[in-house]
This record gives sequence, structure tokens and C-alpha cells, in this order.
Amino acid sequence: MVKLFQREQHSLFGEILDWMLTPLLLLWPVSLALTWLVAQNIAARPFDRGLEYNVLALAQLVKTEQQRMSFNLPLPAREILRADEADLIYYQVLGPRGEFVSGERDFPLPQVEELPSAGLVHLRDDAMRGNDVRVAYTWVTLDLPGAKPVLVQVGETLEKRSVLATEIIKGVMLPQFVILPLAVLLVWLALARGIKPLSLLQERIRRRQPDDLSPLDEYSVPLEVAPLVASINDLLTRLKESIGTQKRFLADAAHQLKTPLAGLRMQADLAQRESASAEELKQSLQLIGRASIRATHTVNQLLSLARAESGSTHIARVPCDLVSLARDVIQDSLPRAMDRHIDLGYEGVALSSPGVLIHGNATLLKEMIRNLVDNAINYTPSNPETPGVVTVRILADRFGKVVVLQVDDSGPGIPESERELVFQPFYRALGTEADGSGLGLPIVVEIAQQHAATVTLEDVFPGKPMPGARFTVRFSA
Repeated sequence: MVKLFQREQHSLFGEILDWMLTPLLLLWPVSLALTWLVAQNIAARPFDRGLEYNVLALAQLVKTEQQRMSFNLPLPAREILRADEADLIYYQVLGPRGEFVSGERDFPLPQVEELPSAGLVHLRDDAMRGNDVRVAYTWVTLDLPGAKPVLVQVGETLEKRSVLATEIIKGVMLPQFVILPLAVLLVWLALARGIKPLSLLQERIRRRQPDDLSPLDEYSVPLEVAPLVASINDLLTRLKESIGTQKRFLADAAHQLKTPLAGLRMQADLAQRESASAEELKQSLQLIGRASIRATHTVNQLLSLARAESGSTHIARVPCDLVSLARDVIQDSLPRAMDRHIDLGYEGVALSSPGVLIHGNATLLKEMIRNLVDNAINYTPSNPETPGVVTVRILADRFGKVVVLQVDDSGPGIPESERELVFQPFYRALGTEADGSGLGLPIVVEIAQQHAATVTLEDVFPGKPMPGARFTVRFSA
């Protein structure tokens, strides 16, 4: 059933060949029709001139004698006029009063509305005794007072014209029956030669080693294929960078996991000593538990970073209320903050306020806020006498269409020399003893970039011994 709905793969060679040959084959009948019309016109011209000559010759025989009109057609001339093996020739002469003078009595007359114009020869198509004829006619002025012009007509059937037009058609179209197949063959060969560089490019790519991600040569392909090669090179470059990043990431991850795993093994060996007391065994188990928690946290952070990096293409995006997400994270983090005697709170716009909706993925946005809050709790010194303060703040500018997320802490802050480094994976500021994997802030940056947001870092209280740290994420509402 699936195969029935699969789209048929098209051939570029066949597609171009169809677009080249189909118009050619469709235009060939049109060429035949146009050639027939042109041949009819060409074949009619010499015979029309012959008709004009005949009607003028007959018009010269119309004379005025003794105040009367006379027309005398000698018998030899009449025989010559009718001596035609292919066509029949008719003529008629009508007097000034429309009376029949000579020729055929049933010869059709010109149109009634047509006014006589003496001396000019006119042509028309008509029918004579069931046959189509071409008629030339003119009016002859008599040298008589008040006399109307005399009508002289000569008609000829169309047999010789059809024969000549047919011969012209044969002379023009017969060579095309030879030229058309030859043209199709030449188009086929030219097209096969034209797409040959694509086959060569395919072979070059096929012969490459799996680990060869070097760019293809753009200058050895036709100009039309160069953009495709450039796009492939861009993809290879990005793929090479991605693979390099993954390799570095795996190396750093292995290095980071090595420490807690080594601690687990060492504590397990210590616990297995025969001379170990119950107190030492309890301490080893506590250290094993702490190391396992750290390893689990590192693995979870690695999975979160991988999900954030790969989620830009297929994550579901819906309108998200940033205030609602921030409050959910604060509620989940309150027990941990209270255990560390940290005052965790929220400031800013109220829930469901206008201008706080952003188009994004709620799961990733929640992960980003949670990492900022966890980072602030981890690096904020606190005790019952001097509790630390962590504040989550949401600000909205409806007119500027901007939503700002801020997370402040009252900790020692981050020196300016390290502010760019803390956003790199596995980097941890020197002189800190807080537990962490060094992946929280890189996850924040990755999720922010996927939502077209920017992340900045500054001091909360500049110039003080404990300046604190303020992370600001700026979204477009």
C-alpha cells in the first residue's frame, strides 16, 4: 500500500528531453498549416495575374461604333481562351443596361453594393456551375453620353492552383520528414553530452573516502552546476564542523565522567578492605553516593545539551507564557534553595500579563530557566546568619515587543576575563567549590539561540566585594 503512494522519481535527462522535443512535435502540425496557407497564396499569384491579363484583353475589345457599343471576339481568340487542359475558363460581357452581350449567361454577378470603378481590375472568389472559381472583372467606360460602364468578367476553376500548392507543400515538407528525426537524434546526443559533467561529478563523489569532507572543485563543473557544488561544499563544511564539535564534546564528556567514575571505584575498593571499620564503610558509601549523584547530573546535562542542539529542526513551537514557566521552575527549586538557606523569589510582571508570550518550546525554555536558577543557587554563598539571595525577574515591553528574563544572585560574581569562557562546555570558574558539570550555561546559550534570543552577563552590584551575577536573556515577543 505504501508503494502506491510513493512519488515516482523523475529523470533529469528525460525531463529536459521532453521539454525540448514536445514543443518541436507540437509545432510541426502548426508549421504544416502555415506552410499550406503560404503555398496557397504563392500559387494563386501567377494565375491571378493571368486572369487580370485576360480580362484586360477582353476589355480592349469593347468599343463604340456609330453611337453603339460593340464587342467582337474572334473565334481563334475564343479557342485560345478556352484551351486549358486542367481548368475551365468562363467569361461574360454585359452591356451598359445590364443586357447580355457575350460569354456565359449564368455567370455570377459582383456584389450589388459594389460601385463600378472603370479601369480597375477586381478579384473575387465565387462559384460557377457547382465549381469554385476565381473571378477577375472590370468595368469599361463607353464614349456615349449617359451610358453606364460595361461589365467584363473572366473566371477560372482552381485545379492548377491546388496542384501547384500541393507541389510546394511536398517540396517543403518532404525534407522535414528527414530533418525531424535527425534533429531529434542531434538533440539526444547534445543533451547526453551536456549532462556528462554531472555523471563525472557523481563518480568523483562516489570514489571519495567516507572520512573525506574536503570541498569539491567548483571550477571543474559547468557554470549552472556550480551553485549546487557550492551548496554541497557548504554542507560538507558544516558537517565537518559538527563532527569536530561532537568529537571534542565526547572527549570532554569522557574526561568529565572519568573523575566521578574513578572516585566510585576507589571508594568501592576502600569499602572492601578487611580492616575497614563501620564508620569508614559508612563514609565510603556516602562518597560513593555523592559521586553517583554527580555522575548522574553530568549525564543528564549531557542529554539536555544534546537535546537542545538537535532540537532546532523538529521541536514543536507554541505560544509560551514566560512568567508561568519561571514560576514553575521557582516552585520546583524552592526545597533545594531552602536547604542552602537561600532566599529564592520572583519579581516583575504578573501572570498572564500582555506581552509575555513568546513562540517557542515550553520544555526547552523551562530547562533554560532551571539551569540559570541552579547555577545561581550553586554559586551563591549562604548560611543562616547571612542568607544568599536569588531573584528571577520577567520584564515586558509591549511597545518594543521585547521580553526580558533576568536571574540575579548575591554571589562573588564572574570576572570580566572569564565571562565568555563560562558559556563554553565543561568550563568552570577557578576558585569555586560548587558541584556542577560545566554544562548548564552552554545549554542556556543553545536554547536561547534556538529561540532567537541573546544572553548577556553583568554584575548586579558593581564595585562591591560581592558584586553578584546577572544573567539576562532577551526575547522578541
